[in-house]
Amino acid sequence: MTSGVIVEEGFVYKDETHLTVSKTSLFFAGDGYTAYDCKGELVFRVESYGPNTRDTGELVLMDASGRCLLTVRRKRPSLHQRWEGFVGERIEGQKPIFSVRRSSIIGRGSLAVEVYTNPGEEYQIEGSFATRHCTIFNAEKETVAEIRRKVDATTNVVLGKDVFLLSIKPGFDGAFGMGLVLVLDRVDGDDLADENNSGDHVVVVNPTNEDATFSS
Repeated sequence: MTSGVIVEEGFVYKDETHLTVSKTSLFFAGDGYTAYDCKGELVFRVESYGPNTRDTGELVLMDASGRCLLTVRRKRPSLHQRWEGFVGERIEGQKPIFSVRRSSIIGRGSLAVEVYTNPGEEYQIEGSFATRHCTIFNAEKETVAEIRRKVDATTNVVLGKDVFLLSIKPGFDGAFGMGLVLVLDRVDGDDLADENNSGDHVVVVNPTNEDATFSS
């Protein structure tokens, strides 16, 4: 599997890693996140920024100490709902290191990810973030990360959608993966807004009781 640093080397794990991601507010789509490792230690956080920040289309991913790792920003105008990622806290004129866009302007479909710092390195995101069931593939169609509903190990009960797993394959940049989660959250929020504005009904899919392990 091709892999390497995209955001920061310290988050490229040697072993398969499962992060528990939790929303820090339940009132707005994309209203802040925290991510913890299997030992319960904080790894990433996004401060709660409320509904008005949606207008800026810009989110900042931080490490446990509050250091800015990555800024994701919606590019406007864009037919494919394109987002771009910038190392650290974005400054005016800074070039992005990757972009995320819809594979098609018709329907939802999958998302295509292009890494500018390593020409030819591309990823595809397939599945439904609304139901917390997504897979991130590299150009060779190998799974590099997954988003899954979290199951309580003691009760075998599937937890709510505001707590889920981000499972990362060895060699994949976890900070990059978490940045993609932020983009997916905003894209999903925009989709729901579009549906509500058009009068369509949102279909709720019952989750299956799956664990977060990868099949070899």
